[in-house]
Amino acid sequence: MKVNFKSILKELAIWVLIIFVSSNIMSYLRKPNLDSEYLPKIKAELLDGSEFSIVENEPLIIHFWATWCPTCKMEIDNIESISKKYEVLTIAVNSSDLKTYMKEKRLSFKVLDDIESKWTKKFKVKAFPTTFIYDSKGKLQFSEVGYTTTAGLLARLKLID
Repeated sequence: MKVNFKSILKELAIWVLIIFVSSNIMSYLRKPNLDSEYLPKIKAELLDGSEFSIVENEPLIIHFWATWCPTCKMEIDNIESISKKYEVLTIAVNSSDLKTYMKEKRLSFKVLDDIESKWTKKFKVKAFPTTFIYDSKGKLQFSEVGYTTTAGLLARLKLID
């Protein structure tokens, strides 16, 4: 039996495109309907004891995640990587033993432990992970529900620069 690599690659490309389009449609349908397209004031103590404050004139990524979420675990290195170059606030939801988790995974990004789900409710997050990207003026430019790649985050950030 002769294998036709060209038809296999074509079929693979079609499936990748279908998955890409489907995941973007699902993300759009599941995105939270926020009360405002502008970043709310965020004043909160982070996991490390420091106070979070918004950096003026810089884009901000707000990423909701959980230690028990399989998709969150798969993308956690992407968030870590982006946090080295951009302002990232992660909000951990219903997650226990966060400090140990952060240490074991060697993660250094900013974490707000949303114990009472205050921020989850404010941002109307219903699924994890959920990511919001605000521009340097505090206006929401992108929101995504589900897995996101480092390249995808970088591309979105470049679009708003």
